[in-house]
Amino acid sequence: MDLSIILFILLALLALAMIYFVTIYNRLQSLRNGAEATLSQIRVAMKKRLDMVEQLVELTKSYAHFERDVLEKITSLRTGLGSAGPVDLKRINGDSLGLLADIKATAESYPALKTSDTVIATMSAIREVEDEISRHRYTYNNVIQEFNTMLVTLPSGFIASSSGMHKLDYLNFEEDELRRKGYYTGEEIEPRRPEVEWK
Repeated sequence: MDLSIILFILLALLALAMIYFVTIYNRLQSLRNGAEATLSQIRVAMKKRLDMVEQLVELTKSYAHFERDVLEKITSLRTGLGSAGPVDLKRINGDSLGLLADIKATAESYPALKTSDTVIATMSAIREVEDEISRHRYTYNNVIQEFNTMLVTLPSGFIASSSGMHKLDYLNFEEDELRRKGYYTGEEIEPRRPEVEWK
C-alpha cells in the first residue's frame, strides 16, 4: 500500500474523531444552555408567583394584620431569584409556598374574603403559575438527566471531563411540599402517604 493512502486514511480517521468530539461537545453545551434557559424561566415564574402573593397580602390585610416582615420576606425572596441556582430555588420555593399557605389560611377564616372575586382570581392565577413552574421544572430535570447521563457514559464522559464539565443538580420541590404537610420528616426511605378513610 502506498504511504500517501495510509496517510490519507489516518487523516480521515483523525478528521472523523475531531468531528465526533466537536459534535458531542456541542451537544453537551446545548444541554447546559437549555438547562440554564429553563432555570431562567423558572425564576421568572417564581417572581410572578411572589408578585401575586404580595397582591394577596394587600387584598387580605384589611382582614388580618400581616407583619411588615412578611412584605420584607417577599422582597428578599424576589431579590434572591436573580442569581438563584437549583439549591437556592428549592429554598425560595419552600419559603414562598409557606407564605402562600399562611395567606390561604387567613382567607379561609373570613367568608367574605374567601368569596371575593379578586381573591379567587388571584388564587386561580397563582395555581396557573404553579402549573407553569411544574412544567418548567419537569423540562429542566429532563435536560439535566440527559446531560448527566452523557457525563457518565463513554465516550461522551471523556469529552465532558476533558472540558471540565460536571454533573448538574436536579430541582426537587416535592419533598418540601410533603414535609410541610407532615408526610415526610427526612428520616424515612419514602414519604408517608396521607391516610384516607373510606365511608
